[in-house]
Amino acid sequence: MITVKMEKECGCFKRSDYEAVKTFENKDDALLYAQELCSDMNETFCQKHVFRVTETADNEMTINLAMNG
Repeated sequence: MITVKMEKECGCFKRSDYEAVKTFENKDDALLYAQELCSDMNETFCQKHVFRVTETADNEMTINLAMNG
């Protein structure tokens, strides 16, 4: 099992329907989900933050947020 989780939840994320932690059977599905999630959040959220995926352990990926600009 591979876990994708948010490092920190900004206000836009808290108001969204996204889950802070989601598990997948394999790494490819987890990576694809995390990349698509980051892309969607970078395009549709308020633009105060930039989201990107970091592989933090063998069975975990973290979506990090940083201030934009």
